[in-house]
Amino acid sequence: MNTQSAIVNDLAQRCRGDFPVLNQTINGKPLIYLDHAATSQKPKRVLDALNNYYSHDNANVHRGAHSLSARATDAFEAARTKVAKFIGANDSAEIVFTRNATEAINLVACTWANANLQPGDEILTSVMEHHSNLVPWQLVANRTGAVLRHVGITANGELDIDDFRAQLNQRTRIVPLVQLSNSLGCLNPIANLVELAHGVGAKVLVDACQSVAHIPVDVQALACDWLVASSHKLCGPTGMGFLWGRRELLEEAPPFLGGGEMIDEVFLSHSTWAGLPHKFEAGTPAIGEAIGMGAALDYLADIGLVQIHAWEQQLTAQLWDGLARIEDLQLLGPTPEQQPNRGALASFVVTGAHPHDLCALLDASGICIRSGHHCTQPLHRLLGINASARASLAFTTTSAEIDQFLAELTSSIAFLKEHS
Repeated sequence: MNTQSAIVNDLAQRCRGDFPVLNQTINGKPLIYLDHAATSQKPKRVLDALNNYYSHDNANVHRGAHSLSARATDAFEAARTKVAKFIGANDSAEIVFTRNATEAINLVACTWANANLQPGDEILTSVMEHHSNLVPWQLVANRTGAVLRHVGITANGELDIDDFRAQLNQRTRIVPLVQLSNSLGCLNPIANLVELAHGVGAKVLVDACQSVAHIPVDVQALACDWLVASSHKLCGPTGMGFLWGRRELLEEAPPFLGGGEMIDEVFLSHSTWAGLPHKFEAGTPAIGEAIGMGAALDYLADIGLVQIHAWEQQLTAQLWDGLARIEDLQLLGPTPEQQPNRGALASFVVTGAHPHDLCALLDASGICIRSGHHCTQPLHRLLGINASARASLAFTTTSAEIDQFLAELTSSIAFLKEHS
């Protein structure tokens, strides 16, 4: 191992102690957690931030004149500033807190899209999208009469850029696309796609759930119009996410939900709206969760996303090399050789072994992976499979864990074939 690799490898060893959940056994075996694409684990810094808020600063934000409310408000708004810095946004007022990325997508769909799309307008997304970036646009199409179109994938499991160009036209109004596929692991060339979409006057929404914790993401460099992500995939708490949007788009969009906090003045017959971002944040927010997400972003920034990505690239290459050697196993998506910056995950199917059975046998050995359609049923249907298994990595994953997973997977496959 070269010097750079050794430095990055030390990163995994150093960080594992920050995650209490990793220090346990499952069925008498040391836990090997390979389901980070579903949800990330939380470092002690995040747990401490949650505990500190509820133990010392618990109060509502923006509404009280007392000390606890002031401290809670300062920490809550500091988290917003941290999100803006983390994704390269110019203005923290462009960050809207939501329950998760799904709600953030629905916010855009129910405000800007409802107000702007008309019959015959087109929404261009892809067949690899997570359900959270498919279903809201189906509902928009039903409400507005817009036409929903889907870009296909190549034989390697990457977005078909030629198909994207062919389907993009003057009727295309919005392009909701994932940056990194949770099933294929492919990294889509968002900046190039944004340039093409803007060339026909279309807006672009980026689902960055699988990318922001693994690679540097800069909304200015991507030049997109909206970007969404979820805290729980960023080493932060559940029940929290965010939407970034261009100020002019957020300002022209109507409110999403009505209630307290999102108002300026309320009369019996009508109301006026608060300024950004509060126009979209009705009711008491998830204050502790926002503060916890801010702590998670600090933690990731201190480690460095460049270092995180470098280590995960090494792990991904090791994982794919090992899986490719297993008989009757088919990998989904581009290889690390075909796309070096692909995501740190591997989805696969094995002839004669159902993904759920593999998952259960691996769990008996203390190894957590995912099985199912990963909220990408149309993609699985296109590939002609009902389900797949998925191992997904993080900067806390070690090379030894990959070796152990490969050994146990090989043994599990042999067991299932023997007893089929």
